[in-house]
Formats: sequence, structure tokens, C-alpha cells
Amino acid sequence: MQRRFFPALMITLVLGTHTGVSIAADPAPVPDDGSVLPFPPPPSASIAGQTLQESTMIRRAAPNHLPADAPNILIILLDDVGFGLADTYGGPIHTPTLSRIANAGISYNAFHTTAICSPTRAALLTGRNHQRVGSGTIAERAVDWDGYTGEIPRTSATLAKVLGDYGYATAAFGKWHNTPATQTTAMGPFTLWPTGEGIGFDYFYGFLAGETSQWEPRLVENFNPIEPPHDARYHLSEDLAGQTITWLRKHRAFAPDKPFFVYWAPGAGHGPHHIFKEWADKYQGQFDHGWDQLRERTFAQQQALGWIPAATQLTPRAESMPAWESIPESERPFQRRLMEVFAGFVEHVDTQAGKVIDELERLGVRDNTIVFYVFGDNGSSAEGQQGSISELLAQNQIPNTMAQQRAALDQLGGLDALGGPKVDNIYHAGWAWAGDTPFQHTKLIASHFGGTRNPLAVSWPARIQPDRTPRPQFHHVNDIAPTIYDILHIQPPRVVDGFAQDPIDGTSMAYTFADAKAPGRKLTQYFDNNGSRGLYQDGWYACTFGPLTPWLTVSPGLATWDANQDPWELYNLKTDFSQAANLAAQEPQRLEAMKTLFLEQAQENQVFPIGAGIWLRLHPEDRIKTPYTRWQFDSTTTRMPEFTAPGLGRESNHVSIDASLGPDASGVLYALGGASGGLALYLDRGVLVYEYNMMIIERYTVRSQEKLPAGPHRIEVDTTIAKPGAPAEVVLSVDGQEVARTTVKRTVPAAFTASETLDVGTDLGSPVSLDYFDRRPFTFDGTIDSVKVVLK
Repeated sequence: MQRRFFPALMITLVLGTHTGVSIAADPAPVPDDGSVLPFPPPPSASIAGQTLQESTMIRRAAPNHLPADAPNILIILLDDVGFGLADTYGGPIHTPTLSRIANAGISYNAFHTTAICSPTRAALLTGRNHQRVGSGTIAERAVDWDGYTGEIPRTSATLAKVLGDYGYATAAFGKWHNTPATQTTAMGPFTLWPTGEGIGFDYFYGFLAGETSQWEPRLVENFNPIEPPHDARYHLSEDLAGQTITWLRKHRAFAPDKPFFVYWAPGAGHGPHHIFKEWADKYQGQFDHGWDQLRERTFAQQQALGWIPAATQLTPRAESMPAWESIPESERPFQRRLMEVFAGFVEHVDTQAGKVIDELERLGVRDNTIVFYVFGDNGSSAEGQQGSISELLAQNQIPNTMAQQRAALDQLGGLDALGGPKVDNIYHAGWAWAGDTPFQHTKLIASHFGGTRNPLAVSWPARIQPDRTPRPQFHHVNDIAPTIYDILHIQPPRVVDGFAQDPIDGTSMAYTFADAKAPGRKLTQYFDNNGSRGLYQDGWYACTFGPLTPWLTVSPGLATWDANQDPWELYNLKTDFSQAANLAAQEPQRLEAMKTLFLEQAQENQVFPIGAGIWLRLHPEDRIKTPYTRWQFDSTTTRMPEFTAPGLGRESNHVSIDASLGPDASGVLYALGGASGGLALYLDRGVLVYEYNMMIIERYTVRSQEKLPAGPHRIEVDTTIAKPGAPAEVVLSVDGQEVARTTVKRTVPAAFTASETLDVGTDLGSPVSLDYFDRRPFTFDGTIDSVKVVLK
């Protein structure tokens, strides 16, 4: 992507041969109308004479570029929850806070996201289309085409940057997922971290990756790593609510004259689905009849509430999606419990959002705070496929059976272990499909509204009258930023920090605040994710499913897919709310015209090549990764994200450790990953132990026969893996003598986890091995001088 600088702000120094340094003509003054940010400093009101007696000091007034009644702004964004889940709008999960916002304001039933995490967040925060801002796929799957770099460009300033320049105090809490995975270490670069200069928040507390353990999250405060307490009552969603309340109170104490902008994106209900047992137990028995009947029940309730038009049709299940009746009776308790856990997880996080709303009321600022509650950054997620106790099994395309999973689960405590810290469970894709009622399909599918349509509730007591009549205007997540600019009378700046700005793609929704029947103003919007794509144009929608079927471990034909051969569908949304009646055969000319318009939109917004998001599925060797092949670590090396760490579990490597041991030495020498998958080398009362945790379903452990005596030792681990996913031969040596070996029958081809790390001398976060689970982080009690790693 070409970066454009504003020439009027450039200063040229000219070196003269005789006259020294001269400065070119004065640059044009920076305008004070907001077209160029940051604003120029106000001129001094003081008069400087030659002496103090001849001078007058008048303190310049602080500039104010906002309306006198500028509202506070709170954006709540939940994760991986679909259109048909919240009981606010007819779903099965109790969402009291969403209902509270909806009852105090207005709701939109034709609001859309991008079908996937990072792109939705980038579009929300910038007001631009996701590929225009380099976010055509998630940060971990970034590739080097301009629309897919995973880097929000400086040419598209965020809400935080613009509002901050106008005088807002800004803070973000929870999931970020918009920093390139290789830029998340303690060495940065920090430009694209939430509080980095490229993004602009004043404060951040949360996690940078796409997901994390809710029990032992990999947290960051601004640029600093934070370790949560090892407390059985700790939960990330509760922590995020508490941290937000603390920040709001500090804001009141230190900057009460400033309005605030808070972005609260907790990460629930993205996998892993972690929640206290009592919250899951609230839903015991409520899903016993399976996802097909749940979908029918939800559809009837949606119609009864008037949330969807009376003429809406319930769309059928895809042929490749299993019916509930196909699930063996012996497996159904497992599948039911997975959904009960998910439901409790979502109700719990909605309840935590309510604590933030309570604090706004306690502080007396609720009346002039506009709340955007976006119920989901995409549709419900089918990435759990058959249901799983280790979420990334599916992401790694690792074949497994329900028998393997149930056997592993039985070792952890049976069904009661689901939702707890020893598993990374996620539910069956059938539940996700039911969660997207009445639409077809799920998250990752941009062609159909099961992947992209999410409820939105907006409340602003000072300005918006409560009205439960759904707003039917077609809108998109890129419309939130221009809506905020509109109500603040901010013209989107032409230049920010010297970078000429990309156009805003969104359309303000403010015209709908007082009029549920106002004609829609958003006439065109394209959709694309992993080659699944569509185009909205003035009430019509053309789309094609694309190459990827997220609920299947292997999508048929993916390797030979040709975008030019995709069959397209056509829907008249004015009469067909749920995309139930394909009119492609009846309206071929309209369809062809819309396909042409899609290509024009795609070219303008850097969508090409279509399907770039699946490149790494076909070419995993091109994954975003560290350029290094050798490293030297010591006990100061902790919290190294797996995406930047050596591939100890997937590539041939040699590790050499120089350490000094005491008698009966214990503790972790190094660990990569967490409870859902990883590997660890540790000492337990002098015995050297190596464990390869193959995504919970298999564990390979080997121990030295003898204890290692006290004193200095060189400990080596040699691992040979022929190709990704192949077996590993692991040999342990001490002082040049082999002490143990094992064969890992299959290895992880991509990554153990999304956010766990490599740690030396300890195992921070979720522990790899159950052997030291109750002793975590199981810090080594000797001294580690060096850990050298070489990829072979």
C-alpha cells in the first residue's frame, strides 16, 4: 500500500557552501479546522518585552474543539456470538445487559460485520473497509498483499487517534487482535499496539492475540506483560469489568472535564469456552433436544417478538452440516454440555458488561454516554467442527475421534472438566448454526448472513428516545466511526500525523436514531472473507459461498479452487429477510451487473487476489514467522509468543541448556504452549522429564532413570521431525550421555495455541503438564546460564 505524506508539513534543510545552513521558505500554517491533525498549538496570549517589567504573562486558554455537550462513548463488542443467541431478540441465552441497552434505546436487525475477528475490529475502529486497512484476514494469517498485511496503515487513523486529538480520554479493554503476530514481543515494535503511535489509545488492558485462556490469560497493560493471580475465582471477563471501572474512576478524579471513549471487547464467547460450573449449570437440560429443534424454537420466538419480519423463512441446514439425529446417543451428553458451557460463558460476560453500565450510572454520566453494544464480531463459530476439548485440533487439521477426546476428558474429570482450566473446549458446529438463526451458515462465511449479521443496540438517554421497533436499514460495522464523527460534528481529517488519509467507507447511522422508517442511506457494501464473498446494492444481495467450509476438517476442492468458477446466488432482501429464495435464474442480468460491481469494489479496496486469506492453508511454509534459525535464551526469557518462538514442537531442532542444579532440583527448564497443547522440559526432584502434550488427546512423557546430581550440567534435547505433523524422535542427554528417548507419534503442524508463550525457567500462563498443574508456574529452583536453540 502506498503511504502518502502531506507535503505542506515537510521542512527542507539546505546546506550552503559559504553561508552554512539555511531553512527553506516557511511551510504553510497548519489549519485549525480539524482537517489536519493533531491541531496546531494555540498561540501564546502573553506579551514578551525585553525585561520582566515590560512583559505581561497571560496563560493561554486550553483549546476545545468539541461541542459543549459532547457525549462519552462506550463500544461493547462481544466475540463469536450470532444473530440467534440473545434472549433479548428471541434466542436461548439470557443477556440482561443487552436487553437493558435495547430497552433504553434502539436496535438494528440488519447490521453486519465482516465474518471474522481482526477484519471486523479494524473496520470498526477506522470506518473503512477491512481490506482497505490491510485486514483481509486475521493477524496470524497475514500475507504480503496490501489488503492482507495485518497492519492498519497510518493513512487510516483510528477512532482513538482522532478522538484523542479532539480531546477525548481513550481506553481499550480486552481482545485486541490487530497487531501483527510477529510484533507482539517485549521488543516490539510497538507502533501497532493499542497504545502505540499508530493506533492512539491512551490506555490498554487486555490481550493482543485472537484468544486466550479465561483462567490464565496472557495479559498486557499498555506495553507491559501482566500475570493474573493463581486464584480459583479469577476470570478474565470479571477482571476486564473491574479494570474498566477503576479506569473510569481515575478519569473522574484526574480528567473530569474530558469526555471519554472506551472500547470494551472482552473476547467472550470466542473459544476456549471457559466459565465457572455454576454458570453452565443454569442451562442444564435446556439443549437436550439438539440444534435442529433449538433453531426452530428460536425462529418462532424471533417472529413472536417482531425481531424479524413475519414473512421470514427459516433456511435449511447445509447438506454437509450434521443433523442432531446423526449424533450417537452415547455422545449427546458431551455435545449438550458443550452448549451449556457456552451459554453460561455468554451470559456471564454480558453480566460483566452490566457492571460497567452500573458504574456509568453511579458516576452520574450514563445520561450523556452513547453505548454501542455490538453483539458479535461475526456469526457464531463453527470452527469447533465436531466439538472439541482442545480448540486448535481443528485449526491444525489434526484427525481425531470422539473416543479419543472422551478418553482424554475422562482422565481430567469427565464432563465436569468442560469449561475448566485443564481443557480448551469449544462446541459442535451444529450449535453455531443454531446460534445464527434464521440465516444460513456461520462465522467465516461472508456470503450469507449467518456469518455477517449481528444485533446492534444503541442507547443514548440524552438524545435517543427508547423504541423497540427494529431499525431495518442495511448497515455495517464500518458505519460506527462515521456515526460518532457525525454526532460530534467532526469532519474526518484529511491528514493525520503527516499522513494523507484514505476515504471513509462507512455511512453515519445517526439519521435512524429518531426514525425507524427512515429510508436507508447505505446503498452499496461488499463482503469478502477467505474467498466467500457478496455485494449489497440497494436492497439486493449477490453472493457466492467460496472454497472454505468451516465445519469440515478438510474443505473439498480447496487446493484446486478457481474463483472464476464459483456459482453465484441472488436475493431480494426487500422481501426475503433470511436469504431463503435464490433468484439467480430469474434475474441473470441483474446478477451479472452486481458481479461486475463487486469486482470494481474489490479492486478499489485491495481485495485482490480473491481468496488471499486461504493462502496459508495451501502454503503453510509461508506463514508469518520469525526470521531466525538460532537463539540464545536465559531465565529472563519469558512471555515469548509462540508465533515468534522457535518451532520446538513442529520442526527439527537442538536445544542445549547450561544449568546449575541443587540437590533434588525441581522446576521447568523451558515450556512452550499450555494445557491445550505444548511441550515442556522440567526437573522433578532431580529426575529430568520431557512431555509433549499433543493437544490433550495424546501425551508423550519420558524420564531419566537416575536423578541428576547437584552441580553444573549441560542438558540437551535433540528433536527430529521429517515434515509438519510427522512423528518426532526426541533424545535427552546430560553431559554428553543419553539418558532417555521417546517417539512422539504425531506432532502439531502449525501451532499449539493462539496466545501461550515460550518461557525459560518457568511455565507462565496455562501449564503444559498436568504433573505440575498444582505447582504452577513451577519455577526452576536452580540457575539457568543459557538455553541455546538451533533449527536443524
